[in-house]
Amino acid sequence: MGYACDCNLSRSQQMTLVAEFHVHHIRPSRIAFRLGIDIARVEAWVSGEQDGEHFRQLMTRHRQRKYQAQLRRAESMKGQRAYEMRVAAQQDLSRGASFE
Repeated sequence: MGYACDCNLSRSQQMTLVAEFHVHHIRPSRIAFRLGIDIARVEAWVSGEQDGEHFRQLMTRHRQRKYQAQLRRAESMKGQRAYEMRVAAQQDLSRGASFE
């Protein structure tokens, strides 16, 4: 089969993980390889050809979680560095929303 592992996850779990990895800018081929999911399915979800609305909702949820984590990391810093991290987090969130 050519994958690193067989995927024993449910379809819903697969879709959730693909959305999370995609939010972190991991390539579909790498996602498929790491999780053992068929590359065609991963690409169909990412492109919106399959389960489009549900996948977009998952992406939005994971984007928000990533944004919150970035803000928490920024809170541990001070001054210019904290400000730059907050700005970068905001830009990342808005850039991701523009792809939908």
